[in-house]
Amino acid sequence: MIKEVELNIPTSFKKEPFFYNIIKDFKVVPRILEASFSTATGWAIVSFQGSSKELKRLFQQLEEKGIDINFR
Repeated sequence: MIKEVELNIPTSFKKEPFFYNIIKDFKVVPRILEASFSTATGWAIVSFQGSSKELKRLFQQLEEKGIDINFR
């Protein structure tokens, strides 16, 4: 399954290896389609490929961490 989303990433994640942690902790393949990061905030349009169960788990954890997800 492939899901394309826009992530609005808070400043607190700026120094965290955000996408590395996703790859390490979840059985998904992220493909960054477009992104912009500044000192205040960041956003990324990402296509994630994985099982529906794993994608659900990923999105739930991201939301719990305060990352806004807009499904496309």
